[in-house]
Amino acid sequence: MSANISKSIKSQAKPGRTLAILALILIAFSALAFIQGDKVKLGLDLRGGTSVTLQPRVAKGGTVSSASIAQAVAIIRQRVNAFGVAEAQVTAQGTGNNQQIVISVPGATGTSIVDKVGQTAELRFRQVLAVGAGNSKTTSTSSTSTSTVTIPKPGTKATPTPTPTKAATLTPTYPTGVTAALDAQFAALDCTKTANRQGGNLDSPGSAIVACSADHNKIPDTNKYILGPAEVVGTDISTASAQLDQTNGNGWMVLLNFKSSGTSKFGAITTRVVKLGAPQNQVAVVLDGLVVTAPTIQSAITAGNAQITGNFTQADAQTLADQLKYGALPLAFDRGDVQQVSPTLGANQLHDGLLAGLLGLILVVLYSILYYRGLGIVSVGSLTIAGGITYLLFILLGKWIGFSLSLAGIAGAIVSIGITADSFIVYFERLRDEVRDGRSLRTAVDTGWTRAKRTIIVADSVSLIAAALLYFFAVGDVRGFAATLGLTTFVDLFVVFFFTKPLVTLFSRMHFFASGHPLSGFSAKSLGVVTGKDVA
Repeated sequence: MSANISKSIKSQAKPGRTLAILALILIAFSALAFIQGDKVKLGLDLRGGTSVTLQPRVAKGGTVSSASIAQAVAIIRQRVNAFGVAEAQVTAQGTGNNQQIVISVPGATGTSIVDKVGQTAELRFRQVLAVGAGNSKTTSTSSTSTSTVTIPKPGTKATPTPTPTKAATLTPTYPTGVTAALDAQFAALDCTKTANRQGGNLDSPGSAIVACSADHNKIPDTNKYILGPAEVVGTDISTASAQLDQTNGNGWMVLLNFKSSGTSKFGAITTRVVKLGAPQNQVAVVLDGLVVTAPTIQSAITAGNAQITGNFTQADAQTLADQLKYGALPLAFDRGDVQQVSPTLGANQLHDGLLAGLLGLILVVLYSILYYRGLGIVSVGSLTIAGGITYLLFILLGKWIGFSLSLAGIAGAIVSIGITADSFIVYFERLRDEVRDGRSLRTAVDTGWTRAKRTIIVADSVSLIAAALLYFFAVGDVRGFAATLGLTTFVDLFVVFFFTKPLVTLFSRMHFFASGHPLSGFSAKSLGVVTGKDVA
């Protein structure tokens, strides 16, 4: 037994070095928070935000099913979460054709987020049949005139003369696949008007359409197209991701991987059009009724992947990839009322909640000092360090991923006080047991830690699993509680390994603690070895 104890003491980490590493981490986090100059972002219930209503666009005589609305809510919620807005609320209201979707987002960014997540994101690949300027009036390329011939009398020369009662007529020649009806739609659509480049149009994948180009980076692109029926649709896509086009230096692009059915469809359309002349050797990528890009097909693409390019910024490419990744909305929506939401909690309620958390913290500190005496300094320090790291993480995560703190999140932070207290209580009690068994304090610090850390890890792992399950299967404020609980539990594990244990190791080398001073927490009376009566 003594050999194992000696080996444990010899192999222990240097507490001074561990505490120095912790100090460097705290300094680095503090510097990052100071450079960013941000504060903790508050959730919708604490600081208010923006609420936007989406109204389903229904054709005359059509209906809106509850199943479609529920599917749209689920997809929009996934898209909002992809932007890191954990405290956003997405709910359905109303019945029948009066159903609406309400998106509430903390702060003033709600409108811009809805612009990104409320699009239908119906992606279709269509062959280009004709292309022209935004205000072109026809796609015909040639015409012929007709006239009548007067039959002369015998012996005279025949000369063609127009019939005075019949005007000359034109016979337009359209590109292959273009009809007079499509040409009329082409002439009627003016893509120089901003209203016609907003997207969100419902179209039939089995019919040819006329469409405008999408604006890239807010720069108008006023080309318009006649496009054939869709041959590959969004449901044929397996995954989508945004990447930097380092090969061609064309900025950001979206990479698509097709399912097996999509692979064969995309291979068929590219194999067919590659043999044609311009512009019918182009395949347009149509999103929400707008042409994102219409590249010329240089060779058949049968490997099951493709690239969407179009002078995207990183944000635009990531938004498009997220929209495609999380599916297409089953309905098109018009944006309705945009309102500023006031905090759902008054200042008094928020003040009372923070006061309750502060009182709980004070009670834990008083209990630690009264029960553990000098050792209570470690518990107070552990709580302080854990609180400081948590606060810095709230600031940094708010900047990096849009994390916002709601009242439910504050509840999770208050619960974490008990989790942190449990960790050092488990260690302290194990340490005192080792001293009661006759070991010196310096030896008990390591033997007690070897046994206590397993219990601490298991207990915190249970909290982390519970937080993860809550986060992935819950919605709204519950996700905020789960996110904060998981974050603070991880912080507790970090603190107990990098602060609590090293500090106790340093204290064990001090005569004040090693000698069992009455105020150290390791006196015979504090350990329960003797009672006050025995001392008398």
